[in-house]
Amino acid sequence: MGGLNLPPLMVLRHGQTEWNREGRMQGALDSPLTALGQSQALAQNRILKNVDVGHWDWVSSPQGRARATAAIAAAGITDDVRTDPALVEIGVGAWSGQLRAECLASLPPDVTVQDGPDGALELYEYAPNGEGFEALRARCEAFVSALDRPSVLITHGITSRMIRAVILGLRNDQLAELPGGQGVVYSLIKGVQKRLE
Repeated sequence: MGGLNLPPLMVLRHGQTEWNREGRMQGALDSPLTALGQSQALAQNRILKNVDVGHWDWVSSPQGRARATAAIAAAGITDDVRTDPALVEIGVGAWSGQLRAECLASLPPDVTVQDGPDGALELYEYAPNGEGFEALRARCEAFVSALDRPSVLITHGITSRMIRAVILGLRNDQLAELPGGQGVVYSLIKGVQKRLE
């Protein structure tokens, strides 16, 4: 799926949470934004105030950390932010709430993953009873293909990457090539991604 026929999109990841700071896997569970996370959402608000997005559709994951980020990011721009379960974070099954280090340590000895600034993204493929990348991709493709208006999407780290991978025509094994980050906005217009800071 290429992004050339899609409406313009702005994609945001929620601000830092308590569990992000602790290095815990969140998945379907939730933890509140930290003071830094609130500042990151405020930075997204400043970015979006410089872009004419008040009349766009605003869609957030229904998870608390995304809704809290959306409320701050949308302040003074729009009061109309709806939620869609298609934007929830990838499910991590039995690893929900566990420290990333514990999850890495539980991998079989023949499995190696590269830990980077945003963590070892391949780790999500090994979560017991987790959603996995193929199911996440199918969910994101269905969501993106239904978009018919310019939209601001407030979601999560892995789901954000998958949405952008779908739009940019990247494979699942290329997710780590996409930049992450909190407190930034990714503009996707006519198949071109730009990081707005």
